[in-house]
Amino acid sequence: MVRGEGFEAIANRLCLRAEELAPGAICTIVGVNGEGRLKAVASPSLPTSYGEAITGLEIGPSVGSCGTAAYLGEPVEVDDISTSPLWAPYKDLVLPLGLQACWSFPIKTSDGRVAAAFGFYFKDKRGPTVFERSIVNTCVHLCSIAIEHALTQKRNHALAYYDQLTGLPNRRSFDDMMFDRIVSMDPAFGLLVVDIDNLKIANDTMGHVVGDSLIQEVAARLSQIVPNGASRIGGDEFAVLIDGCRSHAELAAAADRIVEAMKTTFDCAGYTLTPQITMGGVVYEIDGVDPDLLRQNADFAIYHAKSVNRGGYALFKRDMRTSIATRMSTIRTVGEALNEERVVPFYQPLITLSDGTIHGFEALARIKMDNGAIVSAGQFQAALSDPSIAFRLTDQMLRHIARDMRGWMEGGFNVGHVGINLSTADFHRGDVEQRLLAAFEPAGVPLDRIVVEVTEGVFMDSTDDKVVHVIESLRRKGITVALDDFGTGFASLTHLIRFPVDCIKVDKSFVDRMLTDHPSQLVVELLVDLSRKLHMHTVAEGIETQAQAGWLKALGCNTGQGYYFGRPVDVEATTKLMREWQPGFPQAASLAAKKKRA
Repeated sequence: MVRGEGFEAIANRLCLRAEELAPGAICTIVGVNGEGRLKAVASPSLPTSYGEAITGLEIGPSVGSCGTAAYLGEPVEVDDISTSPLWAPYKDLVLPLGLQACWSFPIKTSDGRVAAAFGFYFKDKRGPTVFERSIVNTCVHLCSIAIEHALTQKRNHALAYYDQLTGLPNRRSFDDMMFDRIVSMDPAFGLLVVDIDNLKIANDTMGHVVGDSLIQEVAARLSQIVPNGASRIGGDEFAVLIDGCRSHAELAAAADRIVEAMKTTFDCAGYTLTPQITMGGVVYEIDGVDPDLLRQNADFAIYHAKSVNRGGYALFKRDMRTSIATRMSTIRTVGEALNEERVVPFYQPLITLSDGTIHGFEALARIKMDNGAIVSAGQFQAALSDPSIAFRLTDQMLRHIARDMRGWMEGGFNVGHVGINLSTADFHRGDVEQRLLAAFEPAGVPLDRIVVEVTEGVFMDSTDDKVVHVIESLRRKGITVALDDFGTGFASLTHLIRFPVDCIKVDKSFVDRMLTDHPSQLVVELLVDLSRKLHMHTVAEGIETQAQAGWLKALGCNTGQGYYFGRPVDVEATTKLMREWQPGFPQAASLAAKKKRA
């Protein structure tokens, strides 16, 4: 054991030494597996056919001396094999070898479980002598120590190389498995990196028991589709090696099988869940031959999949390295800005078209750079595909907006409404309502002054109407809900009926073309008319000319927004704008006249 020999080598040594001390005795040691079946461990003086014959036998009350001793957990002494009922089915196995008697002693672990049996065979019909009994007692004790040592090694190996939750190989094992494939005679394999989508949300909303069950379920399905190929390499991350894969087409076929395997629901702790995963894949030689490069390229592929095909997969393409690197750089930039509180709201006015008064504002995220430059949301939009960044950005915006609105109210300004953009990431955690309340209630800002702006994509990303239920709850608290960028993406007129919203914002792309493109004009007319009949408010986005504003006013559109009325500006400039525009301030009349002349 000190030299690190395995249990079989140690058992062999014990048998040979016992036979030296007890001439005429033949020693054997058999193991007992977790299913209660025998496995030949050491029988150095018997032919290999003996070990092959007993391996796999199930222990029981009449399974020779060793099988019965293991079953009963106590010594079994047979002084005549030929007449013993314990040996009736097995005597032809040992009698031809000249073995006439057998004494077996169970070998137990520290917790009392029978792990093996020590057997002494004799070539004449007799029982063991007192000296032979002492030899067996000593050998059994030594075997117990050796077994405990082997079990400890096995446990340590499992801890080092296998994931304890799923039983799959861990990252260390995966690295070894990929290296073995690369150095083989004819390496041919693909690698899929698999992420469980929204695992943190499952843990936070349903508990870690459900989250762990989700991990185990995904692991089991991966193992079923790709036996001996799946490893768990992170909290929500798996790696799957596809042997024999030489092309992207073959890898895509394997990915399709995995996606299909995840579509079945399962029940856990009162919840019915459908595992959702996103994958990125590479093929050895096509996408790299170095293990680190292959893994990195697979990560690039999965980052790409999460941004364009969440719930599906993407296979690596070389241009991903550039685009993902740019995205990761943007994420770092926004993350640093959030850490330093440099993400601030700029406010763009929404104007009532019928009388030219300020109806409210939309708060738009901006980053103040170290050099004083202001970066608009369009320039860091890629970073918002990271749910953590999107979530943190919303929280920082909410704090600033609540503070600004409190200041305006104390200054006597009629703020109207302020629109706040929320993303899919904000709804995934299920605490949107609590976050809004936590931001605005302490500041004393009435919730009926808040407009939550969401795109159709936010609704469509929710397969269980969770977003719909949250929106309905917000509306019951007095918050107005606007459907932003309507007419793009997943646009459908049925969404106006299905989604619980109070306002639609006609996308800038239609407003840009409505005076020159007849179909765009018809779309705007239809939306304004339909929203009026559905008792919804209409906002036209992207108004840049007086002609656009005039045509929309004549059409009956309620509110306009765009550079014609004002660009997004910081809180100080917005305060100045309200002071000039607000009825009751002397600057209001002259500013309105300027707008009219424009």
